[in-house]
This record gives sequence, structure tokens and C-alpha cells, in this order.
Amino acid sequence: MSWFKKDPLQIISFLSYGTSSHFYHRGRALEDETIDLDQKSLFNLILNTWKRFETDEIKHTKLKITLPNNKVFYTETDKDGYYKIDDTISELDDLINSEGWLNFEVSYNEATLKRSIQNQNRFPAELLIPNKNSDFGVISDIDDTILHTGVVSILKWRVLYNTFLKHAQNRIPLEGAAEFYHMLHKGPAGDKANPIFYVSHSPWNLYRYLEFFLRTNNFPKGPILLRGFKTIFRKKTASCKPDKQLEIENILKTYPNLPIILIGDSGENDPDIYLELVNAYPNRIKAVYLRSVNDKKKTKRVKKLLSDYNTIPVLLVNSSKEAIVHAKNHGLIK
Repeated sequence: MSWFKKDPLQIISFLSYGTSSHFYHRGRALEDETIDLDQKSLFNLILNTWKRFETDEIKHTKLKITLPNNKVFYTETDKDGYYKIDDTISELDDLINSEGWLNFEVSYNEATLKRSIQNQNRFPAELLIPNKNSDFGVISDIDDTILHTGVVSILKWRVLYNTFLKHAQNRIPLEGAAEFYHMLHKGPAGDKANPIFYVSHSPWNLYRYLEFFLRTNNFPKGPILLRGFKTIFRKKTASCKPDKQLEIENILKTYPNLPIILIGDSGENDPDIYLELVNAYPNRIKAVYLRSVNDKKKTKRVKKLLSDYNTIPVLLVNSSKEAIVHAKNHGLIK
């Protein structure tokens, strides 16, 4: 962002997921705009918001991935600086820790870059490989499910204010959400490490902001799956599925033997997406929890949608306490 010299390079790796033989990882190569999430002044807040979207991408550049066993493979960034590795690599589960996380490094491989690179060109990355003995996985929305954003507000003004003019440290999670997610993470016996996946319609530009929020508020660590900024403005067609739905389907296909709990809210499209997934993947979804938002019209629509639905437990809740009671009664948590 400097007008006088080029900023040093960095690589932002996104928490991703895979299997013992499937390495699936995403990230982005950018100039380091020195976004400091600990700065709380209004000026720094506005500046950080600008930096998130005014990015200087490192496009069409070769990157090196180094696993803990020193195995190396390569990928290349696209025109927007994003990279994705979707490859078959055997025996990855030999490299994970007790929570199922595989730690590895991503670095620039271009000797001709002639640029200053942060972190001695060693950028940590993590990929989750769920234990085969997991009770289930949890796929959760973020917006208005665990983080109040105001997606049902008029003209979305609350979304804009909360996202761009409110510091991540000052964003308050919905009461009891972190506790509920930890209980699901541990399962009915209280000794598991059930995987938690976070999905959102937010763009990847907000990844560090959302990761900071989840970590600061003690939510279980899990892959964070967002979407490209340009897809927000992409013209939708009747046959075009939302990015969030495609991400959820990819998780379901990646772990065909893993039962799933879906958590969302009643404000936008979660009820329709989730019920469509229940029908498309019979016997895969154990339960659906929808947090009721403060919108009578939308709540009424969802209640009507669920009125005759009795295939699996689908609960419209006003609080995490209601969800916890229901989950205990159905043997999902201790």
C-alpha cells in the first residue's frame, strides 16, 4: 500500500480440511498491508477495512508446500492471488495431532521475485483431518448464527455497520453459542474431537477478521469457508446453487460416512438450503438447528416451512439454552 516502496510479501493460509489421502487447502498470496486487528481506534478500524478490500495480489506465482515429513509439492496462485491444492496424498493421518490438525508450511518458490518476504518465507498452515471415530461433524453458519450481523435489517445497514465499523474484539457472539459448540465438539461421551466447519456468505477478504473473532471468543477451531468477493455480484440463475451450499455439499462428499449437524438461522436462505440438503442426502443429517432472528415475517415463513417436517429433528430456537436442552435429550452432547 506504500506509495514509495513495495510492501513485503505474505501468504494467508485458510484453515482447511481433508482426509488421510485427500489434501485440500486454500489461501492467498498478498502484499502485507500491516492490518493490525488489535488496534481499536476508529481511524485504524476504517484503515483496516480499506486494506482488506484494497489488496495487492501476488498473481500467477509458484508456491511451495512442505509437510512435516519434508515432502514437498507445488501450486500456483491465480489472477487474484488465490491458490488451491486439491490433491491425493497418502498417509496424511500419520502427521496429525490429537485434535486432527495437520500443520505444514507454505512459502514462495520464485527466486526471481526479488522482494522482501515476511516471516522468513515460512508461513504456517493447518488442515483438519477428522478422526474416523468422530460421532458427527457440525457445519455452522456464522452470520446471525453465532455472530450478530443484522442480515435482516432494512437495506442491510446493520451488516455494513457491524462488519466495517465495529472492531472484531467488540463483536459479541450470541449468548451461549461457544459453550454449545464445545459440547458438540466433545460429543455425548465428552471425550471426542468432532469436527466443526464454519461457512458464510462473507468474502475471503474478511477471513482474518472472522478467524480473529472465533478465536478471541473461544469457539472450537475449525475450517472457515467463505467465498470470492466477485461472486457476490455474480448474476444468479435458478439452477445456480449458493456458494455456501456448494461448500456444504463438498464436505458431505468428502466424508461420506460422517453424520452431520447443520446450524444456521431463520433470517436468510439457511432453512431452504438445509432442508434441500436433508432431502438430497438422506440419513446423513442428524439434526438441524435454526436460530430465530428478530423478524416476524421470516420467522412465520420458517415455521410454516417446518410445520409438516418430521423426517429428522429440526428445531427453531430462540437461544443456545434451547438447543443445548434439545441436543442433550437426543444424545448429541453430554
